[in-house]
Amino acid sequence: MNKGKNIAIVGASGAVGQELLRVLEQRNFPVNKLLLFGSGRSAGTKYCFKGEEIEVKLLAHNDDFKDVDIVFTSAGASTSKEFASTITKYGAIMIDNSSAFRMDPDVPLVVPECNAEDALNAPRRIIANPNCTTIMMVVVLKPIESLSHIKAVRVASYQSASGAGAQAMAELQQQYKDIVEGNTVTVKKFAYQLAYNVIPQIDIFTENDYTKEEMKMFNETRKILHSNIRCSATCVRISSLRSHSEALWIETEKRLSAQQVRSALESAPGVAVVDNPASQEYPMPLYTSGKDEVFVGRIREDIAQENGITLWLSSDQIRKGAALNAVQIAEYLINKPHQRIE
Repeated sequence: MNKGKNIAIVGASGAVGQELLRVLEQRNFPVNKLLLFGSGRSAGTKYCFKGEEIEVKLLAHNDDFKDVDIVFTSAGASTSKEFASTITKYGAIMIDNSSAFRMDPDVPLVVPECNAEDALNAPRRIIANPNCTTIMMVVVLKPIESLSHIKAVRVASYQSASGAGAQAMAELQQQYKDIVEGNTVTVKKFAYQLAYNVIPQIDIFTENDYTKEEMKMFNETRKILHSNIRCSATCVRISSLRSHSEALWIETEKRLSAQQVRSALESAPGVAVVDNPASQEYPMPLYTSGKDEVFVGRIREDIAQENGITLWLSSDQIRKGAALNAVQIAEYLINKPHQRIE
């Protein structure tokens, strides 16, 4: 890698911000100087990075980003929109984990295994990290698309509490504790009790009765894959703590065998195939949590569709679905001969 870069994390105290710290250290990202930013609630908090204690600074409209090369933002869409010009004013590249700029035509939406080159064309110096469910899905769709154009994908997601942040994870744990101890169950982060339950709604409903989360999967998949693919999703919150899962029904232009798909996935970057029905081996959130790859299993030809493949996947939403993907974008930028990071 190149010489060390000056890096900043906005939203350092959140679940994704904390994972960014871990991923940067674990991957030995070339950091010269690290700055952490947060709200008034988290300013002053200290976190350890490579043996050094770093204090969270209050995010403000000033010159704090003057000498920063890359800024990872994970503090929500409203914060990203408000501070984008402040962050990029002196030339920093902003890799944004919110939904603020994903569909902006001047902002690339990047999953490095699929469309890394798009990151090189960022006129606003903003690169968007896709929605977590989209990231996991397109990593698997890309190698199948190389075999035959994908016309449509139908997906049911099984999304863990981690998708709603650290407080949501804590609430789920508290709900189980409340139930065991016979106390009134705490319900704040979700519309209903999540413990011992599934909630078939993530984000708000739109005019067509799909939720915003479901429409993100439709629109973002097209932008990332540069494709006319149609994606119909039902997104469901389940009571696992961390790692999302998805069941996919994929319709291709030409017929593909399960073995063709399995072979393509086995050689695809960022994918791990765990698919042995005879031994009851398949991906599960309990085992994919904390891992980098998108794990795929239950690969089979769809008996309800002529040119169909169905499969199951599971991946860590906070890691590949957010922090790791953002860091991989940054790694790609600083390692390219025609890099955008000087």
